[in-house]
Amino acid sequence: MNYTLKEIKSCSATAENPDALSGQGGKANNGRKGCPCVEPLAAGVTKTLLHKLGSGTIRKIWCTIPPEHPEHLRNLILRMYWDGQEIPSVEVPLGDFFGIAHGRQKNMVTPYVGMQDAKGFNCFIPMPFQKEVMISIENDSETDVDMFFYQIDFTLGDTHDENTGYFHAQFRRENPCEIKKDYTVLDGVKGRGIYIGTVLGIHNLYYDHLQEWWGEGEVKYYLDDDEEFPTICGTGLEDYIGGGWGTNEICTPYQGAPLLDDKQGLYSLYRFHHADPIYFQKNIKVTVQQLGSGERKWAEAFYGDKGGCYKAAGCPEDSHLCLFERSDDYCSVAYWYQELPTNPFPELPDRKRRMEGI
Repeated sequence: MNYTLKEIKSCSATAENPDALSGQGGKANNGRKGCPCVEPLAAGVTKTLLHKLGSGTIRKIWCTIPPEHPEHLRNLILRMYWDGQEIPSVEVPLGDFFGIAHGRQKNMVTPYVGMQDAKGFNCFIPMPFQKEVMISIENDSETDVDMFFYQIDFTLGDTHDENTGYFHAQFRRENPCEIKKDYTVLDGVKGRGIYIGTVLGIHNLYYDHLQEWWGEGEVKYYLDDDEEFPTICGTGLEDYIGGGWGTNEICTPYQGAPLLDDKQGLYSLYRFHHADPIYFQKNIKVTVQQLGSGERKWAEAFYGDKGGCYKAAGCPEDSHLCLFERSDDYCSVAYWYQELPTNPFPELPDRKRRMEGI
């Protein structure tokens, strides 16, 4: 936290003061809490949450909706536009953006994003802009959201130079993933930037066989001139989030697994690169292998010739345990900063593809 005195102005946008005007908060009902939310956020409607000209920084975003509505968590689409761009730099379903995949709500508190007590959605990622900011929420579900509460705190008058990166976040889903092909978390980025985090959702499509571990895939970062092989390659998904030998439900400030639902085969992991941001000068591609581990006889029977069994670390070649190719349902959010312009994102999966298995 910086307590240096500055010539900047603090502002806040809410349902009651959507234009974030000075001295205009709390006016509804003669100042007695008359308009705390958008009521309702109707199906098919896109609502502008903030639109301001000038130079500034988004400091915090908070929102909440009535709980236990997976269709809203996956079909309320949050978008952000910087400096007058017509294409979004952020395009992510609401629940996924705040850190939990699969339209679920779980307690998760980090310095980046989270769901406090599983109900209050918070983002503390600083988001600078130099000319203009526009943030919207689209209700792309078939039902109204009865109440949408939000508050966006920001400053105006901040000075940013040519090396200032702009915040980006992108959602992807592949269901099922193509076997023997790494799942793509992020690709198509152009320019200089800094990768800061990942939320990864896995739906184990073979959860009747829970003894077969799904999380052996390596997370790979292809930077700048990398082609066939990456510069950064991890050792497995539980290792990527700081654990080892599998994982339990756990949340730490920068990495964890807030959702492990073995009954439905649903898992949500996160990793924020707070101390180890990943810098790129031209482009970046982030992927995850589809690899599991378990009984060789099960893998060979289940996957047949498509399986692709490999020696597992610490096991002899003829061991009954092995690594094997998988084909599960993956979704993700990538978070990064980069210079403008934003390269257009792949088309957002439509409602049907977003909701399969949710």
